[in-house]
Amino acid sequence: MDAHHLVATELNPKIQDFRPGDTVRVSTTVREGDRQRTQVFEGVVIRRRGAGAGTSFTVRRVARDIGVERTFMLHSPIVEAVETVRRGAVRRSRLYYLRGLSGRAARIKEARRN
Repeated sequence: MDAHHLVATELNPKIQDFRPGDTVRVSTTVREGDRQRTQVFEGVVIRRRGAGAGTSFTVRRVARDIGVERTFMLHSPIVEAVETVRRGAVRRSRLYYLRGLSGRAARIKEARRN
């Protein structure tokens, strides 16, 4: 691994380690005109792709019976922090099957990880 990969992954110390299936709270910077505020998006990580500075992840949540997915660049300056709320026990890395589930069926068991 060359030096610029190491720097990219150490850009933001507020990003906790997370995997697909985990419920995370992503804090992002939103600009509205000349004002700037922090907006939080909480949901289940359904995928994580790429490595190094180009890593992205997709978070899904259901708001008012509508599934909402947002994809974030992990090391983007817009992403302020990623906080892990719960750890999920899943057996695969792409959780697209959650799109077809609703209610209790879409719940993910909590993992017994450290």
